Formats: sequence, structure tokens, C-alpha cells
Amino acid sequence: MKIVIVNRYFYPDESATSRMTASLAFDLASRGVEVHAVSGRCLHNAPQAGLPPREHVRGVLVHRIRTSRFGRGRLLGRMCDYLTFHLGAAWLLARLLRRDDVCIVCTDPPFLSLSVLLPVLARRARMVNWIMDLFPEVPIALGMMRAGTPLARATLWLRDLSLRFSRWNVAPIRAMADLLRRRGIPAERIAVVHHWSDGDEIPALAPRQSRFRRLWGLEDKFVLGYSGNLGRAHDFSTVIDAAGRLTHRTDIAFLFVGDGHRREWVEREVARRGLRNVMMRPLQPRELLAETLAVADVHLVTLLPAMEPYIVPSKFYGIAAAGRPTLFVGDPTGEIATLVRDGDCGDAFPIGGGEALAARIAALADDPAECARLGANARRLFESAFSRDRGVADWIGILDATMQPAPNASLIPAAKRVDTNVRQ
Repeated sequence: MKIVIVNRYFYPDESATSRMTASLAFDLASRGVEVHAVSGRCLHNAPQAGLPPREHVRGVLVHRIRTSRFGRGRLLGRMCDYLTFHLGAAWLLARLLRRDDVCIVCTDPPFLSLSVLLPVLARRARMVNWIMDLFPEVPIALGMMRAGTPLARATLWLRDLSLRFSRWNVAPIRAMADLLRRRGIPAERIAVVHHWSDGDEIPALAPRQSRFRRLWGLEDKFVLGYSGNLGRAHDFSTVIDAAGRLTHRTDIAFLFVGDGHRREWVEREVARRGLRNVMMRPLQPRELLAETLAVADVHLVTLLPAMEPYIVPSKFYGIAAAGRPTLFVGDPTGEIATLVRDGDCGDAFPIGGGEALAARIAALADDPAECARLGANARRLFESAFSRDRGVADWIGILDATMQPAPNASLIPAAKRVDTNVRQ
């Protein structure tokens, strides 16, 4: 019996889904579990980069599928990349899976649970859906697909069908789990496991411990940072407005590190407004993540309100691990806003709240003690609720339950197990 994790990206890719799947895979492999990963051969930010078709990485056997490599620049090319991965994954799993294997299926590309359902059933394996983003709700909310059309209804019905055939459907937040229940997915097949970060990989460094403060000329600045994907689901107009309101504060800088669909809009808007307090940098290598997060004194997280509860900005968990406050822009009652408020580790602002956001940034720049207090609270919240050990423990509980009713089925020997009470 083996665990097979399917996601379009895997280590050494630096995307959020890659980091999550690799973290789980490597931890399970270190406990003696046979783990396979199925992914593509390119990186999300470098589609032409080629990776080996097959290799062992930290105890995990990685199978990489040959796909088209148009990248994320154009929708048609992205759809072609999706389709070739769907076909390749289904074909590979038809040969790789054996009876009672557990196949963890992620949501990149969308609707992956549909394309792999047939080989999973044919091989009598057991499917677990790891739902990081909810499709087709995301494109509907973004206006890329019209709600109520035959296409929207058909994709929803087929998606739900694949979830009903799964042993477990794992959601990162309770709101998403509740939505699945309302869609008719049996409650006994739904679990909530929050995203996590690695506290050893991302320690709480002081800003001066990051080399990028010096390399990017930020040594004497109070830095508001945004790190990761600048995607369609995120709002940047509010933070650009805040940056415009703080141009007189030469001690405050806004730093964007990453790439995505909205990056060009941000760059154009910064140029149009002549904002010299905004700096753009490309995504940095994975091994420098701790230093990249440490550059900022405070981090920004954004999510369009329409995206709640379909997407969870996983960058929050790395920010908390880094011991930095979070300023969230989006739905003040949403998942991240609630965590920030309950954990007393930042503030939340509605879309369009640039004036209030600017005032809070200025206040934190003038009060280092308050900024440090919020950052310490963030690290405590991370250690109590969002550590890798906590997340993997929950997953072990799910995988053990998936293997039942096999006699004495247990993924991890009792002497090596940790608490496996899955959070609902």
C-alpha cells in the first residue's frame, strides 16, 4: 500500500500548492511511508524549465508528466496545459495505482478529481480530495464563467459527483467545508485541515538578519511587504491607494515580491502615479523564503470578498511563522480577517479602505513596540494552530481512517505517531 499525491507542481517548484504537497509528502516519507508524487515537468513561474521525468527526492519517488508548456500568460495556452496534465495524470495513475493505494488528488489543475476518478476506481484504489481552491466557483465569482449556464451546472454536478466517490474531501477552512455540505457532499466524508508552514524553515528573524534589506536598499525603511502570487483573486487597488497617501513618508516603503496576472497592472499603476515608495521584485528561490519574509516589518494579504470561501491565501501561515503582523484587505468577516482579529496579530480593512490602511501603516511605523507585539502574537498563533506537525498529524488521522476497514490498518506505527484528532 502506498500514498500517491497528484498536483501539477511539486518540489522544487515554489508555488503554494507545491509547498503544501511537498511538505506532507516529505514528512510522510521520513516516517517510513511509501510516497509517490505525480506532477508536471515545469515550474509555475518558468514553464520552459525542464525537470527530470522521474527521480527520488527526500524519500519520495516523483513522476513528472510531459505536458504542453504555454504558461499562464494566455487563457487558451493555460487550458492546453491543464488538458495535457489531466490526460497524462489519468494515464500514469492507471499504471501506477494498485488496490487499496491512497491517491491524494489536489485542485491544480481544476477538476483533477474528475479526470483521475476512472483510473482510481478501476484500480480499486482510494481517493482523497485535497481541495485548496474550489472550482468552478472561482471562475464564476471572477466573472470568467456565467453562473446558471449549462456549462456551469454541468461542471458543478460532475465535480460534486467526484467528491461523493471520494473517501475524504479535505478543506482548508470550515466555511468551505460547510459549502460542500450544502452541496450534498456527505458530512462524514468532509474534514477540515488548515494549511500550515514549517517553523524550522521559516524562523522569526529580525529584519536586519535578511540580506535583502541591504541588497534592496531598505535598511532604514519601515517595509510593508506583499509576497507571492499577484493573481486575479486579489485586490491591489487599496494598497496602491495607501502607498499614494504615504508618499510624504520617506521612511516607509512598499515591497512586492512575486509574479502573477495582476503584476503588470500594479507596475502600470505605480508608474502612472509616480510612486517612488513602491518596489517590485521577482519571486525568490525557495531556500531564501525565510529571508524574503523577514525583509518586511508588516505583511499584506488580500482577497476579493467574492472569493470567500473558495480560496484561502496560504501566505498568511508563512507570515505568521515569520513572526510578522498581517494587514488584511478583503472581507472583514472572512477567514484571514477573523484569524488576524482573534489572534491579535494585525488588522483587517475592506476593499477601498486605503485611507484607513495608510493610517495604520503609519501608526505601526511610529510604534516599533506595537509592531513587535503583534509579530510575537502571530508566531504564537502559528505555533499553537498552524505548525507542520499539527497539519501532518491531522493528515495522518485522515489517511488512517481512509485505510479502514482493513484489519489493523495504520499508516504510522503507534510508537512514531502524533496526535491525530482531525479538526472539524
